[in-house]
Amino acid sequence: MIDKEEIKYFENLRKDFPILKQKINGKPLIYVDNAATTQKPKIVIDAITNYYTRYNANVHRGGHTLGIETTELFENSREKIAKFIGSNSEEIVFTSGTTDSINIIGQGIKNQLKKGDEIILSYQEHHANIIIWQEITKEIGCKIKYLELNEEYQIDIKSLEKTLNNNTKIISISHISNVLGSINDIEKIFKTVKQKNENIITILDAAQSIAHKKFNIKKQNYIDFLVFSGHKMYAPTGVGVLYGKYKLLNKLTPNKFGGGGMVTDVSKTDFDINSAPQKFETGTPNISGVIALGKAVEYLENIGIKRIEKYEHYLAEYFIKKISEQNFEEFQIIGSKNPKNRIPVFSFDCEHIHPHDLTTILDLDGIAIRGGQHCAIPLIKLLNTCATSRISLTFYNTTNEIDKIIKSLKTAKQKFELGEFL
Repeated sequence: MIDKEEIKYFENLRKDFPILKQKINGKPLIYVDNAATTQKPKIVIDAITNYYTRYNANVHRGGHTLGIETTELFENSREKIAKFIGSNSEEIVFTSGTTDSINIIGQGIKNQLKKGDEIILSYQEHHANIIIWQEITKEIGCKIKYLELNEEYQIDIKSLEKTLNNNTKIISISHISNVLGSINDIEKIFKTVKQKNENIITILDAAQSIAHKKFNIKKQNYIDFLVFSGHKMYAPTGVGVLYGKYKLLNKLTPNKFGGGGMVTDVSKTDFDINSAPQKFETGTPNISGVIALGKAVEYLENIGIKRIEKYEHYLAEYFIKKISEQNFEEFQIIGSKNPKNRIPVFSFDCEHIHPHDLTTILDLDGIAIRGGQHCAIPLIKLLNTCATSRISLTFYNTTNEIDKIIKSLKTAKQKFELGEFL
């Protein structure tokens, strides 16, 4: 159980997020589309402004003061992120986001694959972790196999045990579902994989978990690659991270070529590629985004991921309790009702109200939710629906906001029953 002082602490954090002070349609903003992107604290916003007003030089190039200072800030972010996940800084590659990171791995590893090799995914995956592998299988002749989900909507271990075989070369799965909020037992899954064959490459999509779960890569050595985006952890859009074991990173073939620190030498006919991480960071990177990402990590570290996890568990319990108290046949949570097995991301299959209509109705009350397929069409089809409404909470949300959401859902239900939106 969480005490009143701790609740007050998180409520006070709302002042760090300027956007939460505004009104939408004349109502105070209740932002619960955090699985899509999180809002940004002032420390992150200020980091971007500060870079462009005080530094603004390219990295790893100029020997002048601004260039040196910018490079120090940039590399300091790399060190912060490495510390945040418990890795070494040379294992951190800056990308444009999770999608870019997965593509770098996929394109970089495909020359290690051959016809008949198998890649394991799950039905929970975001399109970013499906389409790249589909393209590779078309090109090389590999096969994709999908893991089933258990009754708690987590990846089923029995399905994994049946799927693993001597042809398995890669398993790439999400830590937490962006639709259902269900948490997969990554330790059990990846240890099962490594026991089968330690050379099977394990890739973890941590886009939905990086701001909710604590990582320690040195201890979680069953993870070969880890990918995540900045914008889902209170940092700007257009910046992300690819972590890889150093030896494995250097085995990847880069798929983008150009200037910057990527090369160590260039002749008229050939060039020499640098080692990781520089070999993947060609051209001018999103410098302000990387620096701001470092500030977002600093912000999260100051709060404490374990502390955030405990508060979000409290929010999940409260939401499940409140929604279950209502006579809501229309708004039944899809997935586990056990807060221990999920983060506070909730999808509803609204039989009589289309998710886009519900999004519009709640927006009139200043409530920002998501309606649609959430870039997870295979999962949506598995759930035997066309789309869902999704409410995703984070630590700057409150129980008072949940109460207002429940009230707005009641209003939506009543209006549809009266035919006001037909």
